Amino acid sequence: MPDIVTVVVPVKDGARYLAEVLTAIAGQRIAAEVETLVVDSGSGDESTAIARAHGARLVEIAPEEFGHGSTRNLAAEQAAGDRIVFLTQDATPGGDTWLASLVAPLDAGERVGLAFGPHLPRRDTSPMIARELTEFFGSFGGARIDAEVRQGDPASAFFSNVNSAVLRECWEQVRFRDVEYSEDQAFARDAMAAGWRKAFAPEAGVLHAHDYSWLEFMRRYFDEYRGLRETVGHVEPLHPVRVARTAAAQVAGDVRYMADSGWAPRGRLGWTARSARHHLGRALAAGLGSRHDRLSGGVRARLSLERRGGRDRGGAVRRLQGRKSLPFVDVRPFHSGPPAPLALPSPHDADRSLLHFAWVIPPFRRGSGGHMTLFTIAKELELRGHSNSIWIHDPGGMMDERAAVARRELVEHFVPLRAGVFRGFDDWQGADVAFATGWQTAFPLWELGGCKLKSYLVQDYEPDFYPASAERLWAEETYSMGYPCVAASPWLRDLLRERYGAAAETFELGVDFGVYRPLSLEREPQTVVFYARPSTPRRATEIGMLALAEVVRRRPGLRVVLFGDVAPPPAPFDCEFAGVMDAEALAELYNRATVGLVISLTNYSRMPKEMMACGLPVVDVDHDSVVSVFGDDGTAIDLARPDPMSIADRIDGLLDDADRRARIAEQAQRVVEGMTWGAAAEQVERAVRGWLGERWQEAARRDGAPAAAIDPALDEARAHLT
Repeated sequence: MPDIVTVVVPVKDGARYLAEVLTAIAGQRIAAEVETLVVDSGSGDESTAIARAHGARLVEIAPEEFGHGSTRNLAAEQAAGDRIVFLTQDATPGGDTWLASLVAPLDAGERVGLAFGPHLPRRDTSPMIARELTEFFGSFGGARIDAEVRQGDPASAFFSNVNSAVLRECWEQVRFRDVEYSEDQAFARDAMAAGWRKAFAPEAGVLHAHDYSWLEFMRRYFDEYRGLRETVGHVEPLHPVRVARTAAAQVAGDVRYMADSGWAPRGRLGWTARSARHHLGRALAAGLGSRHDRLSGGVRARLSLERRGGRDRGGAVRRLQGRKSLPFVDVRPFHSGPPAPLALPSPHDADRSLLHFAWVIPPFRRGSGGHMTLFTIAKELELRGHSNSIWIHDPGGMMDERAAVARRELVEHFVPLRAGVFRGFDDWQGADVAFATGWQTAFPLWELGGCKLKSYLVQDYEPDFYPASAERLWAEETYSMGYPCVAASPWLRDLLRERYGAAAETFELGVDFGVYRPLSLEREPQTVVFYARPSTPRRATEIGMLALAEVVRRRPGLRVVLFGDVAPPPAPFDCEFAGVMDAEALAELYNRATVGLVISLTNYSRMPKEMMACGLPVVDVDHDSVVSVFGDDGTAIDLARPDPMSIADRIDGLLDDADRRARIAEQAQRVVEGMTWGAAAEQVERAVRGWLGERWQEAARRDGAPAAAIDPALDEARAHLT
């Protein structure tokens, strides 16, 4: 995949500096492709024309949809780059190496997920603001990396989206809060709390300084300190004596700055008076802003530069303009009418040599295991001569709107499919078999026509992904929509049949034996690897960490390696963290470890099979999904109760018993040796061919076809199902 940096510029009536900013972005010297994304929120000037003229990708939103955090989240969702840079419309990069300097800390590793550069005064900046910028960013002391906010160190807490860069993995984990002000400061604190580090890049400066009128300055300071109160709880002192002393000290600093900078004496006199007014007003505005909750909504609106009053104590009501589309799944068609009719069946559907499969999928990102499974099956079907098309259902706009970009990511990060990739359903072509692949996609499939069969590839029991919520209700509802289901374990198949009355068959998750196999590596003694994924609650990371803490207590020299997520879980013991690993690195890890730990509270994971293929004995919890695949006799997998002490006992026992580890590893390899992805695709194909045959039989009976014509097809359908 090409190396891409996306530069995001939110704009509202920004024509004054926008051309200068976009020209500076285009002139950057960096060994990466640069994408410029302008998000305009209802400009009344030439901003949108300027953006188009400079080749920027333009996203337009209604003014009432703008939010400092939400709009930047929208832009990040649209961005093609793995590094996302944020500027403001009046922040001009100070040189042609600005971008390379700003993103360099993100490329250096060390869990640096966000970086920012200084703001430099423009030539005509007032002395109050010029001094403030120069002294504030000078106090950082050069390049630095902060892992936490330290009391008494303002630099450790500061972050500004005027000039910032964020690693996509960091943004995906944290995202900007949907707050009215100081979304950048809140993001930095949230990111560092999640284990990310923040870097200051002193060489990545931008020209940026607001010189408002005195009243506009006061309103801006009110907004800034209001935001600091809402996001980090800061309350600015408002005692008269302290205010006077602070203002006097600031005025003295401005006088010294003007003298040191060579300002003419006559000019200094006028600016000294303005400085006193500025700093006294700032102290008052800051104090009011950090006490905004004591003011009425009307007063807040009058004091705010952006005229934002927020909710009054009595509950303010405002009129909102409706959206053109919903950012979530629309389930109304399912509840209001029948599905689009299926295409007429044919007596040859069950045994046609080649079929076309349409896959309706949710948006994806690199590393998605569920998408890897369905794309791999689609690839295996292509190897069997069939054709595919991929249809992305993305009502929330999580992916790039260009289908070509989605196809590139699919081929480069998953598997090299020949299938066409489509965004939405404007070009829907129908198919022999159309698959829903997650609960969100079952509802749009309801309305799509031109299919001989609609089926549902079910990889997990998705209602358990949610607490009591609309999503849980909707996820469960999809199993009663009448789609025949191909389920990713015997347990899941039986659940769909018995609880929902669904027609269901099963396929086995496969193993890529070209990657996951025994290697000529020496196993490291007393080493446990744990698939620790706190971002996926059904993997019960907390139970595993408590179990490992107990094993470490018993065995102080135990080596524990955690992997599978972008951030490590809190660990009460010393351990190693490998993060998200590629397949080859995982295979090496599995070949060096002593015991593997995977916990599955819904459908089982692919991880145990891949560990087994590498000869690594596995501990998992005694869940029906795991038992349905590996049995409950403990010969191929060591099963524990889902409690920390039981899991600890199982791990401890395996670490003590080399012979038992060898027996389990040998039996496990025999169990998984035939579980290829080719076999999985064959199981999927066999199931849908059987249902295609049954469709023709039902139509033939309805039309009064003679029994002699029906029975051979019935036998053929039954053969496919068995």
